[in-house]
Amino acid sequence: MPDMLVRLYDLPDPKPYLSRAEGAGVAVRRAEPWDRERLRVFAKEHFGDLWAVEADRCFHHTPITGYVAVQDGQIAGFAVYDCTRKDYFGPTGVRKDLRGNGLGAALLLRCLESMREAGYAYAIIGGVGPAPFYEKIVNAFVIPGSEIGVYQPLYDIIGKESP
Repeated sequence: MPDMLVRLYDLPDPKPYLSRAEGAGVAVRRAEPWDRERLRVFAKEHFGDLWAVEADRCFHHTPITGYVAVQDGQIAGFAVYDCTRKDYFGPTGVRKDLRGNGLGAALLLRCLESMREAGYAYAIIGGVGPAPFYEKIVNAFVIPGSEIGVYQPLYDIIGKESP
């Protein structure tokens, strides 16, 4: 899966996505220290061990480099940045039953805004799965030759664990 590049100086307004999320009863906010274990459990349960480990890295920074979507006191989605490498967005995920309510876009835009505020002009979305989503929301484009990139060691490990 390739990496994508986003121009942070040209981001869309997140308000429509945040409003849709609020309409679905979901608040999007920066993660807090007390969210750490809940986020790790959520990421592991819904997306697997590797994403849980990556997402946990957001709590090693000040400010915390992650956002959570919270519904009825429970984490319903998350997005992190500067975890795999500096200037990388991801991983990110939303609970299946809540997809389509603007949560993914709201989480993405909150992270990218924070990256811009931290001084980045561009962000890398690493190992992209749903490229059309990122193309549509933030005009991201595939970085030529990035199919493996920084994830080569991970692919080597996964390949060795496969039967």
